Amino acid sequence: MYSFFKRFLDIVLAIILLMILAPLFGLIAVLIRKKVFYYHLRVGKNNKFFKVIKFRTMIFDDRPIEEIFTPSQLKEFKIFHKVKNDPRITKIGRFLRKTSLDEIPQLINILKGEMSFVGPRPITLEELNKIKEKNKYLSVIPGLTGYWAINGRSKITYKKRIELELYYVENQSFWLDFKIFIKTIFIFFRNSE
Repeated sequence: MYSFFKRFLDIVLAIILLMILAPLFGLIAVLIRKKVFYYHLRVGKNNKFFKVIKFRTMIFDDRPIEEIFTPSQLKEFKIFHKVKNDPRITKIGRFLRKTSLDEIPQLINILKGEMSFVGPRPITLEELNKIKEKNKYLSVIPGLTGYWAINGRSKITYKKRIELELYYVENQSFWLDFKIFIKTIFIFFRNSE
C-alpha cells in the first residue's frame, strides 16, 4: 500500500508542479541558452541505471579535474564529492544551485518512475563502490529530496550522508516522507531569501 500510494502521489505532484513551473522552466532555459540540460548516469532501485536530468550549471571543460582544481579543491572533492567554490560553475548556475532550481527537470525522472520525491539521493557507480550496504541502499527508489538533504546536506561528510540515507531506507513511512517533504520546502524558501 505504501509503495502504491507513494507512486500515485509522485505522479500527481510531478504533473501539477511541471504545469505550474512551466514558465520558470522556459525562463531558465533561455538564460542558460546552450545545451540547457545536463544528463548524468546514476544507479537507481535494484541496480538499474538511469540518467538524472538537471539544468546545466557548469561551463564545458573536458580537462580532467586534476587540471582544473587546486590541490585543496581536489582534496575537498575526494571527501565530499563536490567543491564549495567550483571554478566550473557559471553565474546562473551558482544561483540555480543555491536555490536548487537546477533540479526542476528531475520531475521528469519522477514521472518516469526512476525517482521519487523522497528517498536517498541517486548515486553514481563510483559512489556505489564506496557503500558497504549497497543492496540496502538500492532497495528503494532514489529521491529528489531525502533525510540527508534536511539534515545538513553539503555541510556533512560523505560517510555521514550515507548513514542518514540508510536510516531513511530502514525507517521509510508516509509520516517520515511527509516530514522530509515539508522540511525541504522550508529549507528551499529559506535558501532563496
